[in-house]
Amino acid sequence: MKPVKFKHQNVVFAEDQPKYGSLPALKIEGQEGYVVSCWKMSLKERVNVLFTGKVWLSLMSFNRPLTPSCMSVNRKDLYSIQEDKL
Repeated sequence: MKPVKFKHQNVVFAEDQPKYGSLPALKIEGQEGYVVSCWKMSLKERVNVLFTGKVWLSLMSFNRPLTPSCMSVNRKDLYSIQEDKL
């Protein structure tokens, strides 16, 4: 899977850090400080998920407590915009 640019993104993390690769994201200010990114699967990965139903997630914690994480196939599960409410 690779992170991809998307319509509502407003930041790119690690843009100049080839070790990590850039991460287009939507940073939502507020008490929770949400950061949302969009990832695209290759055809082979999609077939694998179709048969196994599994997606793995690895987070770098730098030996600090993990933050709550959520994965979804539906953008509206993670954030909504005014257009969604119309």
